[in-house]
Amino acid sequence: MTENLINIGVYNTLTVLRFVDFGAYLDDGAEGILLPKRFMPANLAVGDAIKVFLYHDSDNRIIATTQEPYGIVDDVVQLKCVDVTPQGAFLDWGLMKDIFVPKSQQLTGMHIGGQYLVRIYIDKQTGRVAATEKINAQFSNEVLTVKEMELVDLVVQRRSDLGYVVIINNKHIGLIHFSAVFKDLKPGDKLTGYIKTIRPDNKIDVMPGKPGYQRVEEETDKIIRLLKEHNGYLPFHDKSDPEEIYTFFGMSKKVFKMTIGTLYKQQKIAFAKAGIQLTQED
Repeated sequence: MTENLINIGVYNTLTVLRFVDFGAYLDDGAEGILLPKRFMPANLAVGDAIKVFLYHDSDNRIIATTQEPYGIVDDVVQLKCVDVTPQGAFLDWGLMKDIFVPKSQQLTGMHIGGQYLVRIYIDKQTGRVAATEKINAQFSNEVLTVKEMELVDLVVQRRSDLGYVVIINNKHIGLIHFSAVFKDLKPGDKLTGYIKTIRPDNKIDVMPGKPGYQRVEEETDKIIRLLKEHNGYLPFHDKSDPEEIYTFFGMSKKVFKMTIGTLYKQQKIAFAKAGIQLTQED
């Protein structure tokens, strides 16, 4: 098999070679990779290009699926343990075949029903997709690839004394301080944020959401929509409780105040009855 044309554990776009009773074979530069019939979209034809995820089945054959796993290679995800054996544990990752975590890749031992933060990787010995709890070695702040105010993808790793330790772009470690969020975050939660501060020792402070007025531009539309959904009036203002603002609007009080200030200057809202009121239709 010419595996340089394909990549295991990620999505590939392959061409349909031929059909058989039990599915379709996709072009891998050799005999072809089976896409089982139950995963074939309607009206698939020879020569069509189709996006599929590739992994090994129970017989160690590479197989294609249009199912979407909860994570691909190098992703850090929170998965539920569904079976335990003397050799390791199996986690549900959204496919018919569960992902394996070798016992040597577990930190304290896994139990059925438990939720575990793992990184998906390719096992060098078997070439198969596997998962590991030993994720810290993957991340380093020694050489940074991010800068202040840059938008980044975040995965919550754990709660600390100061806030939430997060994985940044699957490369670095940062911290969201408790003061920056108004709801509990759980390991495995994914969110968008931005780099607030990079310290001299390369420690990174992160904020959820988008920076400054770039974020306000999006939030103005959100507040206008919510006003329209509530007959043009909402009982929130610049003195409202921060947690109540976050619960209702999903934004910090600072962003809320900036946003309603922008809408007031645009004469789209007025302050009335201890709240905000819509003054015109968009």
